Amino acid sequence: MRYLFKQRFFSWFDSYDIYDETGNTAFVVKGRLSWGHLFKVFDGTGNEIGMVREKILTWLPQFIIYKRGAEIGRIRKRFSFFRPKYDMEYRGWHVEGDWWEWNYSIVDAQGNIVAYVSKELFHFTDHYSVNVTNIYDAEDVILFIVAMDAEKCTRRSNSR
Repeated sequence: MRYLFKQRFFSWFDSYDIYDETGNTAFVVKGRLSWGHLFKVFDGTGNEIGMVREKILTWLPQFIIYKRGAEIGRIRKRFSFFRPKYDMEYRGWHVEGDWWEWNYSIVDAQGNIVAYVSKELFHFTDHYSVNVTNIYDAEDVILFIVAMDAEKCTRRSNSR
């Protein structure tokens, strides 16, 4: 299944619309006022499916993941020199990607590709093309991408 992940241009907080391959809204991500990043993720019909909350005051970035109101795990950035590395603890997934962080794969513990993400260039806001191998993993893939994008956003704002 292919999704198009588009950041909204006019939004007080980072918000995204995610479309399926037929152009229908599959997910909506809404940023909320919080100390650290906080995003709520809704399905195409408006039902909340999950939340990504940044854990603050940690040495390396960490995000707590909630699905349907319950904490299910964390996404952590690992220490690395060149390519950022992330782990999704509750699924055993990790990221393998390029130095620019524009193209990467989400890979399971057995080395199988769960999703491939590529950044589309020449847009005013972030746009990602997301190819998910198994549709049943789509929600977790979206939560993972939201956390990674929030971490990149924090890193960019801190480097200014």
